[in-house]
Amino acid sequence: MKNLGIKISIYLNYFVFAILLNSVGIVIAKSINVYHVSESQASLLEAFKDLPIAIVSFLVASFLPRFGYKKAMLTGLAIVFFGCLLMIYGNTFFYTKILFLSIGISFALIKLSVYSLIGVITTSRKEHSSLMSSIEGFFMVGIALAYFLFPAFYSDTDENAWLNVYYVLSGLIVISFVFLLFSKIEYKVEAIGSNLKEDVLRSLKLIIVPLVLVFLASAFFFVMIEQGIMTWLPTFNQKIFNFSEQLSVQMASILALSLALGRFIAGYLTRFISWMYLVIICVIISGIILLSVLPQLKVDVELLNEITSITDVPTLGFILPLIGLFIAPIYPLLNSTVLSSLPKSLHSPMSGLIIIFSALGGTIGSRIVGELFESVGGANAFYFLLIPMLLLIVFVLLIDKLSKREIIINS
Repeated sequence: MKNLGIKISIYLNYFVFAILLNSVGIVIAKSINVYHVSESQASLLEAFKDLPIAIVSFLVASFLPRFGYKKAMLTGLAIVFFGCLLMIYGNTFFYTKILFLSIGISFALIKLSVYSLIGVITTSRKEHSSLMSSIEGFFMVGIALAYFLFPAFYSDTDENAWLNVYYVLSGLIVISFVFLLFSKIEYKVEAIGSNLKEDVLRSLKLIIVPLVLVFLASAFFFVMIEQGIMTWLPTFNQKIFNFSEQLSVQMASILALSLALGRFIAGYLTRFISWMYLVIICVIISGIILLSVLPQLKVDVELLNEITSITDVPTLGFILPLIGLFIAPIYPLLNSTVLSSLPKSLHSPMSGLIIIFSALGGTIGSRIVGELFESVGGANAFYFLLIPMLLLIVFVLLIDKLSKREIIINS
């Protein structure tokens, strides 16, 4: 199969970073319980993860095609390997910040490379959309694994036992590194300009393209929704439903599995349904789920017995995570629509902009939900997510209109 080696590398690297990147909700809950920090302090971990993603993406997006996608991915894996080792031997809230700083820097290099390579190895919009959705779906499988992997190391007698998970993750990173090192990746990318300065200047012109501006706003609002839910669901389960710490994390895996399934299904449905209709329907159903579940959650958690078994979980505990099934298709479909509308030489800088605004959306969304969680409670905090949902529908309609026009970036 053509480009088989590079496709396997993309899936494998994305899988490893899915576990690392989205363990932030689990580590936030652990930081509150083990390091005894407040919810608002713990929410800073999202910023330590997302801001480096934004900064590194801005600095290297234009330069990356010249540096090489394989070198960039190998560099990212090396950085995060040492971040995991520091977490094991540091074991303080400070080192959780260092860990997510290394994850953020590394993921910027990985995601820029992956998004750029998808454009290189596909030949049509439908193929691009299908591969993007399947890769993002596989990413969610990695996230789901994290919700089982971390609790497997929890101990009632040793509060530091959970750190052993980072030995396993370090091993996965080494495997990914070795596999990528010996993979043959052959591609040719058209340079944007004749030198780095010209690359950067021409890339910056993307900002003034109406489609790009509207899309970046959409990516910002979507990630605000996704990370607001994903980051805080383990804590939400513990505070609202009074699940045990281990069950709170495991139940959050339903969200990740729903996201994975939703993205795989979307990759199939886009062959028959317009991406715009699919996204709008999904946003509306997601809003309905929130409006149906949240009003029923206003109970005093102190009056509830702690739930330790999945057989005792109330129906609402299963329904809320299923929102992932409907928010899942949105992000890869938005990304694919915009990237496939641009020349392949601009996919790396465009990917940089996608990552920057996604990171900002994730940081701000998680921070707002964290502050609201502390001040008005978890059930009321999630109502905030209805605002970006409404704005997302408006911007999706604009993207569909603008993406049908031919995009030309003058040098």
